[in-house]
Amino acid sequence: MEVILLEDSRYLGKRGEVVKVKPGYARNFLFPQGVALEATKGNIAYFEQQRRKIDAAHAKRLEEAEQMAKEISEINITIKKRVGDRETLYGSVTASDIVDALAAKGVTVEKKQLDLGAPTLKTLGDHSVAVDLHADVDASVVVSIVPAE
Repeated sequence: MEVILLEDSRYLGKRGEVVKVKPGYARNFLFPQGVALEATKGNIAYFEQQRRKIDAAHAKRLEEAEQMAKEISEINITIKKRVGDRETLYGSVTASDIVDALAAKGVTVEKKQLDLGAPTLKTLGDHSVAVDLHADVDASVVVSIVPAE
């Protein structure tokens, strides 16, 4: 199925491109999320007519993402966890823990925007966690895992 992308997508292409995707992916994800339109003659004409509005909205989201990336890069998070005799964690630090710590600092992100590099963080020390804010903007936050007293 061919669709017109309304937003830049890291894996599919740039806004305005006509790309082929599987029909289920289009129906169940792209269309409900407002990321794409079916590539019919009418929709292509509609997209060209609305391109200026779409570009302005995209520029606004990009500017907001860049501002948020600047804020996030200045944040260091410290998470205290219980440790055993050999400095091993009882449990792990998950994306939810990091989202909660960021929320406490006044930054709102979703778990799906975090890339821990693994499902969880299981060692003491400093870890760099990538935050995907926009197709063109990534940020990095330092998460320090320290033993709880």
